Amino acid sequence: MHEVGITRSIVEIAEKHARAQGTPRVKTITVEIGALSGVVPEAVEFCFEAVSRDTLLETARLIIERLPGRGRCQQCEAETEIDRFTFACPKCEAFALETIQGEELRIKEMEVD
Repeated sequence: MHEVGITRSIVEIAEKHARAQGTPRVKTITVEIGALSGVVPEAVEFCFEAVSRDTLLETARLIIERLPGRGRCQQCEAETEIDRFTFACPKCEAFALETIQGEELRIKEMEVD
């Protein structure tokens, strides 16, 4: 489960920034996870408590914003929701979908003391 490593990295990055600001603790951390990122949000939630133990995020609340997959057809320029199994444009049926949203995995914001 690579989500343990991903969650650990999120905590390390957030803690580094919190320490640089001189804050005693992080109250909330908001993370965006795209549907096409290959990361399971529920697994990140599950790992967060254990990974954040003995850090500035130990009592923090994790907020996960799930971003749907979106694509744009390079042939007809239609935009549509996509998943990992969508290959053809639902409007013109061309196999020319470009992913424009859904691969994100990023810390959006932190609330600190």
